[in-house]
Amino acid sequence: MRPRDSVLIVPPTLPGVDVDLAEALREALGSSVTSAWRVGGGDVAIAYRVDLADGRRLFAKTHADPPPGFFLTEAEGLRWLREAGAVAVPEVLGVGDAPAFLALEWIEEGAPRSSTEADLGVALAALHRAGATSFGRDDRRPTGSRSLPNDPAPTWASFYAERRLLPLADMAAVSEALDEEAVAGLRSIAGRLDDLVGPPEPPARLHGDLWAGNRVVDRQGTSWLIDPAAFGGHREFDLAMMRLFGGYGSDVFAAYDEAHPLADGWPERVALHQLAPLVVHAVKFGGGYRAAAAGAISRYV
Repeated sequence: MRPRDSVLIVPPTLPGVDVDLAEALREALGSSVTSAWRVGGGDVAIAYRVDLADGRRLFAKTHADPPPGFFLTEAEGLRWLREAGAVAVPEVLGVGDAPAFLALEWIEEGAPRSSTEADLGVALAALHRAGATSFGRDDRRPTGSRSLPNDPAPTWASFYAERRLLPLADMAAVSEALDEEAVAGLRSIAGRLDDLVGPPEPPARLHGDLWAGNRVVDRQGTSWLIDPAAFGGHREFDLAMMRLFGGYGSDVFAAYDEAHPLADGWPERVALHQLAPLVVHAVKFGGGYRAAAAGAISRYV
């Protein structure tokens, strides 16, 4: 969460949504905003490092036109992950819909220490062991900008098929992000997941979007998890996402496996659990993600 080069002072010099955000933060936190720096906040949000008149510093983000409950869903996911007491997750300080905003405790970034990756592996294993009441979300709130459903399901196979792969196949067909053969392959895989997902496991407490950009290392070398798409699911899903775009050291996986070993055959299921994020990226961004998604699909057809 490092500030960019230009500083913004609010209010009254920021126009439009930024003034609305400053007022929403004042009402939620009981202190006026004195300054805000733009920081990286993902591919859809506008994010700031905010200083308040009472001396507090926080991270806040907003969105000009979000789906209903966009930040409320993220806030509930953060609280749910934090409840496990297993891994560092920023505290939710305020959240609202009009304007849409989310305020979190500020994390001062630093450098990893020698044990940072292994510590995260152990913490992630504990987070997954904390479990969930079902595959899905009790509040049934959909996930992310594509509003993927999270209604509870009895098994991982049924959840992954009905709440991820089949809706994504429909999106990919409508947007022409994948060709007809790849879409048909994705639907075929969804119909055979009972034979593909491995031995049954209870639902794990998942971050849900655990690429390296959603891990922040603080000045003590502790890993914090941010920007979740949290739900109850198969723990291999989080680990597959971590492997998809790189950015994690081998120690994190070794420590995880020692703390919470995966079922036999897990390497053959990594690409299976990468199908959903790959198709999401193909729909959102196109480009090389289309070929990557089609290649992963072809492995299981």
